[in-house]
Order: sequence, then structure tokens, then C-alpha cells
Amino acid sequence: MPKFKYSAHDINGSEKKGSVNAANPTEATAQLRSKGLFPTEVVGIELKLPAAGKTTQRRVGLDMEIRLPSAFSIVHPKQLMVLTRQMATLIHAGLPLLRGLNVLERQEKNPALKKAIHEISESIEGGSNFADALAAHPRIFNKLYVNMVKAGEAGGLLDVVLERMASYMEKAQKVKNKVKSAMTYPIVVLLVSSGIMIFLMVAIIPRFEQIFADMLEGRALPSLTLFVMGVSEYIQNSWPIILAAFAGIALIMALLQRFHMGRVAVDSVKLNLPLFGNLSRMGMLARFARTLGTLMESGVPVLQALTIVKETLDNELIEQAVQEIHDNIKEGEPMAAPVEANRIFPPIFGGMVEVGEETGELPAMLLKVADMYDDEVDNTVAALSSIIEPLLIVILALVVGTIVIALFLPMVSIIGNLS
Repeated sequence: MPKFKYSAHDINGSEKKGSVNAANPTEATAQLRSKGLFPTEVVGIELKLPAAGKTTQRRVGLDMEIRLPSAFSIVHPKQLMVLTRQMATLIHAGLPLLRGLNVLERQEKNPALKKAIHEISESIEGGSNFADALAAHPRIFNKLYVNMVKAGEAGGLLDVVLERMASYMEKAQKVKNKVKSAMTYPIVVLLVSSGIMIFLMVAIIPRFEQIFADMLEGRALPSLTLFVMGVSEYIQNSWPIILAAFAGIALIMALLQRFHMGRVAVDSVKLNLPLFGNLSRMGMLARFARTLGTLMESGVPVLQALTIVKETLDNELIEQAVQEIHDNIKEGEPMAAPVEANRIFPPIFGGMVEVGEETGELPAMLLKVADMYDDEVDNTVAALSSIIEPLLIVILALVVGTIVIALFLPMVSIIGNLS
């Protein structure tokens, strides 16, 4: 009988790993669920003897994923959000799940998503439940998605949970896009400005330098002109060193990401950057609150929900804070205490969590916190745009103006001599 390795969480959210013997992935999943475990990955290892007599391993089971080389094999968040909302609408209208999936498969245009829907339908026809069928495609349906569907199936509220998931994805993507847009504009302007400056320094100023040398007949150039020409000469002669410095910085950043302390240092810098640090922090807090609130509102136990939330964040400091909250709740403490004790969370965050726990409305309160930080992100993005745009224009004007004045000053002396 084949043997399957698994990773799962128990009712307390603790991660469990091991192996189980079963005829197929569906039976292996059923065995784990009967033991009170919630599998996140089930991977079968089947021994096979080739002609040479050597033993090799072939991975089978729930880790089979869609791998299409085409650019259309990527499933964008918006496409998944639309599919989720359509599924919720069909189920709410009373259409059986399998028939609804067949309808969605016929109209889906993305090849990867179409193939995934087809395989999910086949898994359900073979006796698997919806959540386990989704778990077979982790590149499309993450653990958050799978666990929410699992909670919806258990509570008989699949259409409601899918609608919540679609709303969550829509709002989360909206906040993410706003943060990206706020950071993208100044970066693009700086890159374009740097390109223009390098072109002037490398292609234009050296020509003027030769013209001035011929027309001034050995007379000294103004100090500003000498400074600009010196910068131009340094860029022309030292460009390999400059490129090597940028490459070295990129290499150091990549190496830091490979170590825990390095990631902590980089993420700490991100949260403390002027202007953008607070924006990044608010975006992270909004994602944390919305993800946790949506999971708890859908019936996922709080410890399991915190474990899932931790895996959706991409900041080491906030992940550590979530782990501390998980450990304290596991020991019987309320959530508000570790939230208020951690400097990552503003005081108002801890206060609203405390009110939510006291009133028994913690999931709803977390969603309100997420909405509040979404509004803060909107206001911060608008404020940054109003500050950064004129600031970059002024800086660019000063740099270009300095170069123009440096080239114009010798012309005044040349015109005076001609007069």
C-alpha cells in the first residue's frame, strides 16, 4: 500500500508532520481528518524499480500542481476573486457545487484555472470534499483559501464563506495596489531623472569641455563649471566601480534574506523608513486584521487562524508578533494583552481588540480595524503623492539648473572676449 507524508494542524493550531498508509490521497486525507487533524499537504511517495534495478522515488498525491510554460498559466488575484464570487453566487442560487464547477469550467479562459477547475471536479466526483480538492492546487488556492472553504463546508455556509473570501481578496488587493502605486511613482521618477543626469554627464558635458578649452585659450573656468566637469569625468572613468557597488548592495540584500537575523534587520528598516515606513506598517496591520477577522468570522478556531495568518505575512517582525500572540492564547491569556505589549501594534489596535473580546465581537472588531487602516492607507498615499511630486520636481529642477548654469558661465566670458 502506498505511503503518504503529510503536514497538518491540530485543533490548537500546532503543526504536525508524519506519514500514513492509504490507497490514495483522498483516503489518506480522510484518515487524518478522523484523527482531528487538518492536512495542509499530503504527498505520496511511491517506490518504483526501473530496468537498472535501482530504487527511485516518484512523488504523487496532493502536491501535483499546474505547470504550464505559457504566460497565460499565471492565475492573477483578480481572476481568482472573480471565480470565487461566481462560485458563491451559483451556490447561493441553489445550484449543486459540482454542476456549478462545470459551468465555471466552460466559461473560464485562463488555461491554468480551467484545468484546475476540471481536476477539482474530478476529485469531488471521486469522493473528495471541496476543501481537499482545492488543497491539491496550492499555487492557486493558498492555505487561507482552503481553510476558509473547510470551515464553510463544516458549518454549511459555503456560499457565505466564498463571498467573504471574494470581498477579502478584493479589499486586500486594493490596499496592496495603493501601497505599490505610492512607492512606484517616486522610484520611476528617480530612475528616469538619473538616466537623464547620466546622459548629460556622459554625452553632453564632455563636448562642452572641449569647446571651452578651445575658445577660452587657457583661461580658468568658473568653480561651478569645474565641479560639474569633475563629476562628469568621475562618472566616465569610474562607471565599473559604480556598477560593482550597486551589484554588491544587491548581493548583500539577497544574502541577508537567506538568514533569519538578516530578514529581521531588513524588515526593521522597511518599517522605519521615512515616509514609506508608516505606510508599509499600516498596510501590514490592515492585512493581519482582515485575514484574522475573516477566518474567525468563517468559523476557523483562533489558534489555527493565527497560524494561517502568520504564513500570509511577509514581514519577519510582524510574524514574530503573531507567533507571540498565538503562544499567549495557547496558554490561556486573552489576545489583547500580547497585542498591547508589542510595539508593532499601535495602542488603538490593542484597545479595539480588547473591546472586541469583552463584547464577544472580536471578528467584527478586527474587520473594523482593517477598514480603519485601509482608510489610513488611502489618506497617507494621497498625502505622500502631494508631497513627493513637487519635491521631486524641485530636486530635478535644481540638478538640471545647476548643470545649465555651470555650462552658461563660461559662455559669458567667451561672449565678453568676443565683444
